[in-house]
Amino acid sequence: MRILIIGNGAREHALTWAISQNPRCTEIYCSPGNAGTSMLATNVEIDITSNSKIIEMCKEYSIDIVVVGPEKQFEQGLTNALREKKVLVFGPSMEASQLETSKSFTKTMCKYKNIPTANYKIFSKSDDAIEFLKVQPKPYVIKADGLAAGKGVLVSSDLQESTQFINWIFDGKIGTRKNKVIIEEYLAGQEMSVFFAIDKNTIKYIGSAQDYKRAFDNDCGPNTGGMGAFSPSPLLTETNLDKIIRKIVKPTIEYMKEIGSEFSGILYAGLIFINREPKLIEYNVRFGDPECQALCIRLGAQILDIYFNGAKNELSNLSINEANDSAITVIVAEKGYPDNPKSGCELNDIVDTKYDSEL
Repeated sequence: MRILIIGNGAREHALTWAISQNPRCTEIYCSPGNAGTSMLATNVEIDITSNSKIIEMCKEYSIDIVVVGPEKQFEQGLTNALREKKVLVFGPSMEASQLETSKSFTKTMCKYKNIPTANYKIFSKSDDAIEFLKVQPKPYVIKADGLAAGKGVLVSSDLQESTQFINWIFDGKIGTRKNKVIIEEYLAGQEMSVFFAIDKNTIKYIGSAQDYKRAFDNDCGPNTGGMGAFSPSPLLTETNLDKIIRKIVKPTIEYMKEIGSEFSGILYAGLIFINREPKLIEYNVRFGDPECQALCIRLGAQILDIYFNGAKNELSNLSINEANDSAITVIVAEKGYPDNPKSGCELNDIVDTKYDSEL
């Protein structure tokens, strides 16, 4: 099987590593890929913002299935275009990807389907948002509506910082949409991520993780795309998983069918438990980064089976073996990340790393 993996991050390196272990895999191409993927696959430089260029590559290299890593390609309608050309792909349509690409869409859905989530209000004018914020309890939770590479959320008790963040959203400096902002109730507790593979017939649990988004030690500093993750989450029990599927995931899939945008692909639910009950924080419609690295270590070659069976709507025939083990990934970032990272840093061998024996 000849596989094309779209993306150039650590997530795509992890997917390449896992997929390369599957005996079905005969050739992997990564576009554009990175130094890590080049050790396992053939990197091909193409414009991945162009659906037509990706389709041309699929024809040229006789690609059997496309694995899409980043969220932007779902928003640009890549899966729609691939399916139109009869190319196998497992992922949501542009319309269904709104579960991630528009926080206001997901919040509206939660209200309609009674899915537990934080109380919220959506604003289309910065002045209205700032006036509302002034009378809210601290800390404030402010979210950009569109994609923002994991940096579209601010949790702060500083009114000036929060006001500036709102203005930046409406100025187009944060996120892909500058016409909406969401202000949410702050929920205190430990967060977790639960991952599902979903096709037209089946919702299949494939793993859990916890990630840490703050840049500095002790969960401090600005939000990032993620500084590390571990899997599985100790917060997940069979009872909790049943609640998550019954109260959150199933109503979501029902809603998408009701509006004519049936969901298919990887669904990542960001959750928090309040008084032993799950609440939805956000959805991603793909594997998260860095959670994907930890999940790929545990799932290994099964990753390709998930994508292939999912693309053919045959997840019901697939048995996922979640290893009785654990995995952790830690992100190495340049100084100044995420606000003002210094470029040109060379990453050499990491030595003298000490591990806690209790990990």
